[in-house]
Order: sequence, then C-alpha cells, then structure tokens
Amino acid sequence: MNKQFYLTLFLCLFGCLVQAQTLKSPNGDFTLEVELREGRPYYKLDYKGKAVIKPSGMGFELKDQADMMDGFEILNEETSSNDDSWEPLWGEYKEIQNKYNELLLTLGQQGEEDRKLHIRFRLFDDGLGFRYEFPKQENLNYFIITEEHTEFHLAGDHKAFWIPGDYDTNEYFYTTSKLSEVDGKMEKATHTVHAQHPIETLAVQTPLMLKSDNGLYINIHEAALINYPAMQLNLDPSDFKLSSHLVPDAVGNKGYLQTEALTPWRTVIVSDKATDILASTLILNLNEPTAYEDVSWIKPVKYIGMWWELFVPQGKTWAYSDATNLKLEDDFSQLEPSGRHGATNENVKMYLDFAAEHGFDAVLVEGWNIGWEDWFGEWKEDVFDFVTPYPDFDVEEMQQYAESKGVRLMMHHETSGSVSNYERRLDRAFQFMQDHGYNSVKTGYVGKIIPRGEHHDGQWMVNHYIHVARRAADYGIMINSHEAVRPTGLHRTFPNWLAQESARGTEFEAMGGLTPEHTTILPFTRMMGGPMDYTPGIFQTDLSYYDENSDGRVNTTLVKQLAYYVTIYSPLQMAADLPSNYERFLDAFQFIKDVALDWDETHFLEAEPGDYVTIARKAKGKDEWFIGSVTDENEREATVDFSFLPQGRTFTATIYADGDDASYDENPQSYTITEMEVTSETTLTQKVARGGGLAISVK
Repeated sequence: MNKQFYLTLFLCLFGCLVQAQTLKSPNGDFTLEVELREGRPYYKLDYKGKAVIKPSGMGFELKDQADMMDGFEILNEETSSNDDSWEPLWGEYKEIQNKYNELLLTLGQQGEEDRKLHIRFRLFDDGLGFRYEFPKQENLNYFIITEEHTEFHLAGDHKAFWIPGDYDTNEYFYTTSKLSEVDGKMEKATHTVHAQHPIETLAVQTPLMLKSDNGLYINIHEAALINYPAMQLNLDPSDFKLSSHLVPDAVGNKGYLQTEALTPWRTVIVSDKATDILASTLILNLNEPTAYEDVSWIKPVKYIGMWWELFVPQGKTWAYSDATNLKLEDDFSQLEPSGRHGATNENVKMYLDFAAEHGFDAVLVEGWNIGWEDWFGEWKEDVFDFVTPYPDFDVEEMQQYAESKGVRLMMHHETSGSVSNYERRLDRAFQFMQDHGYNSVKTGYVGKIIPRGEHHDGQWMVNHYIHVARRAADYGIMINSHEAVRPTGLHRTFPNWLAQESARGTEFEAMGGLTPEHTTILPFTRMMGGPMDYTPGIFQTDLSYYDENSDGRVNTTLVKQLAYYVTIYSPLQMAADLPSNYERFLDAFQFIKDVALDWDETHFLEAEPGDYVTIARKAKGKDEWFIGSVTDENEREATVDFSFLPQGRTFTATIYADGDDASYDENPQSYTITEMEVTSETTLTQKVARGGGLAISVK
C-alpha cells in the first residue's frame, strides 16, 4: 500500500470524526451520537453503556424533486439545555419537569439542490425525541413526501408487544413475540376488523413496546402529530431494523408540506425498569402548551350511558326501526318502530335518575338521532345530520329533565366515516349542542373514510381530528374521539380533547372477547400517547345472564374492572354497565363513585408488560389515594408499598379484593371488601385471581 492510500484513509477517518456529534442526557445515562456517512445523517443511542439504537439512517424521498437522503454536510450545530416545569390543566401529575439537553444540526445539500434541513434532538433523562425541520428557503417551498426514511436499528432480537401495521385501525389483539417471529405470526394477528387496511410490507404500529434480553425496556412512538401522517414501522426481522412507514393518501402520497414546516417528534423511551416507562413524561413535554386563553370550562367527566345495553345479547338497538334504504330527507316519524330502540325518553330518564342519585356528571346517549338504519358499511355520504332526533327522543324535554337532576347529557356524533359530511355540518351540530346544554361529545369514525380513499391515520384525517378539537373549543365543547388516530400527547395542546379510544376497547368483550393480558399491555403501548376511554366498570361479565344461549364473556373479575379506574388513566371515565347491574353490587360500586378523575401524583409501584401493573394515585387537592392492580391470566400476589403516603400519619384503606375462589372464567363476581389502617411504613401483599385485580381507596 502506498502513501497516497494512507493519506486518503486518514482524511476519510478525520472527516468522519469531524462530522460526529455527541450529546449526553442531563443525568448522564443516555449518550446520543450523530454523524454523516457518505453525506447521510445517522444517529445512535446508548443507555448506561448498553446499545439501544445502533447507527440508524435518516432522510426523505420527495416527489418530483431530488431526495433528501444524502449529499449533506453539517453547516452548523447548536447545543442548549432546559430545566423548567409546567402544570397540566388536568392529568396524572400536578407538575411536570421538562429537563433536557438539545442538539440542533443544520444540514446543507450543496450543488444544484442547495437545500437546508434541520434535525433537532432532545435528550431527556427518560429518553430521546427528535424531529426534522424544513426552514423557509429559496429552493424548497411546497413539496410532497413520498416516504420518510427514519430507521430504528435495534441491538437485538427483542421481545415485542405489537399489533399489525394498518392504515385504518388499531383495534387488534396484541401479540407478544420475538421480532424474528413477527413474520410467522402476522397472518393470525391480522384478524378481521371493520374498515381495516393492513400494510402489504411486514409492519407493526406504534407505540411499540420492546424488552431486550439484557434487561432494557424500550418504547418507540411519536409526539405532536400535526399536519403529517401517522408513522407505522416496517420491520426487517433479519437485522432487527425498524424503519418509518407513513400512511398514504388516496393517490399514494404521504405528506404535503410547505416551508417552514416541522415533522412530529420521533420518540425512544428507555429504562431498565418497566415502571419508568409508564412514568415517562417525555411525549407530553415534546408537545406545545395550549394556546387557549380560557380553559375554565374544561373539566374531567365521570359519566354513565345508554351504551353497553346496545352490545349485550338481546339488548337494545341504535336504530328506531327495521327499515332500510332510507335517506335523511325521509319522514322518520312515519316508520314502524322496532320496539328495541334504546334512546327513548323513558329509558334515558332512568339513566339520568341513576346518575343524579349516585353523583355522576353526565349521561351518554347513543342512537338518539335519525340515520342509524342505514349507517353501517355502505360507504354512504349523508348518513347523519347530527341535529334531528328520532320520534321517541324529545331533545327539549330531555334537556329540561337533565337540568332538573343536575346532570349533563353527553352528545354522540357517529360519522360512519363520512368525514366530509361531518365537516359540512360541524358548526350547526356544535351550535345545536350549545343550544341544548351539551358540553361534551363522543365522536366516532366507524367505517371507510369519505373522502373515499383517505385513511383514518393519514395526513388529511390527522388534520380533521385537530380541526374538530379546535372548533369544539370555540363552542366550549370537550371531545372524546373513537376510531381516531392513536394519540401523541396533543391533549396538552388541545386540552378539551380529553380522551380517545384508538385501541381495542371494552365493546370487543361483547364481540369475541379480549385476553386477560390485554390491559396489562395497553399502558405500555396505546396509553403512552394519552388517556384512553376504555369504558370500564362491567360487573356482569358472563353474558349468558342476558341470553342463556350466549357463550360471551368479559374476561375479567369484577374487581379487575374496579382497578381499571386507576390503571387505565382517563379524565373522562365511564361506568359502562347497566344501572340494574350496579344496584346488585352497590358495595363494590362505591369504589367507582369515590375514585378521582384528576391527580396530583402518580406512583408506578410494580409492572411487567403482558403480566401485571400496579399504580397508586393521589387525588387532585385532596388527602385521598387510589390504587389499582391488574394481572393477566395467571394468579399472582400484588405488592403495595404505601411509602408514598405522608410520613407520621395514619389512614384508612378500603380494600376491594378478589375472593379466594375468584377467577375471570369461573367465579368473576367473588370479591371481598375489608378495611385496615395504613401508614407510609405499611406494605400489603394481596392475592390477585386469574384475570383479576385489586382496588384500594385510602382516606
């Protein structure tokens, strides 16, 4: 080898070293390295000396323009630090610390393109967030993204808790497997779900939860999803490499941007403790504070509803009649009623009476408005008008009755996926709500999206959900969205967007059931992005109670349903069962009445994804604590360490526990209620049944 070779090698190595940048987290546990390789940006992430993300590429493919994949050089770098705190309007904590170190790289593509790209990295004590920023510039103004190429090159064949990649639904069962096993399990995992659109490549959805063989817990998701499609993850199982896969629109493009523009943050949360993953506030911190000037009207809501009886065997129906082929302009008062309609004046009054007696804020009523006869699966444009009631539901009478009881009615807007129709009617629908005393609405997006060809998780729909939240705020209305894109912490920016479903929730217990482990996985996956309206509180779990020919079952014990009010966080919580079932178990129902909706503190006591979760929370502004513990299909002992209580004081704990003979499949309604005195020195060990739970109130 000659001197010229060594000189070339030295210059190459020296150039690579010059281009490499390093950033540490405030506590020093994380090390981020960023470098250019042949002009393409790469990043890698270590935690306590262990590899989390191996060198992973970044960049974009653009339509009808040169790609922004390589040819870059570093034009500038800026580092900074932040350490402050903020108070959520509502949430799991009274105050959240926002502490990070930041690296902002300015990259330039020279030559004919002469374009700039910023990549902003924020390294917290619980993980990494980074996003792309396209500054305003002469050679890049309007542009179309055909794909984002952000990689997450994992360090091994981790255990993964995943659902299949899909453009339109996240209502799948979770599968637990090694990354190398995902391909072999994908066909079974992609079971039939309404309006699904599975991705043709091998892909999974975020939030993705992983556990490495060397004891690291890793969560990959995104934050602040605005004006951009949701990110799915392609999987290369041979190399354990994940790469971004954006949801396309009707013509196959991914995103339409105009500089100045930002992408959502890509997030990697890591710890050697599972409880630290649940405690992370990284995603919230990466979202912007709200711009609302008045937030006094936004309040947590505990509600019941004319809902579960629409799902149980021999239950009620949304539709007023059995007629078909109807149009909105038809005279629905001339239809022959089926006799099974649920949203009648008489039935809703019963719910309002129950809500008033037991201190609930609101009553949800589904199926009150015309159109339900023809709503499902027809890809029909004008299904609902959101203002015209059925003949047996008197809006004015129900408003007056609710006001006399001190209870609100909660509106329901099912769009049937006809989003263009909903947007045309949105202001009229919100004005109707305001005129009739409604201040909250459950929105639904069941079905294929209209405009036809758009997807639930594409850029157009992402912008729609935000538009609804913003417009609702103009009318003083709070939003609970179902079948929407999974959350990314936007409830900080739009605090009237209280909750979402965006996962397989309780209604599926009446449509094939859920596995007992499902709700031990949700806190590590779907709920990393925000609160979930899971609709808990089902006491009558054996559905043959309604029809002896039914073999349906809610796969929990009664006490596990109580525990959900703590383990599945939401400021909007439903007691979902029929009032008549609660009247049979009033002593257990007391926990649902007592449990808070808003919190000063949250303590994650023990957790393992897919196995168990135990959480304690302190009620906002009160010396009251509530504890929930849930397990999978295996019996276990929950350990509750009360060290979170103030020292030197004694409290009374009311313990709702599975009975000795309880199990989710044989004796789900067996429970005990006991009291004991507790202090900060107390540790309680309590048996939890198969598919069971534990709920404790401390006062």
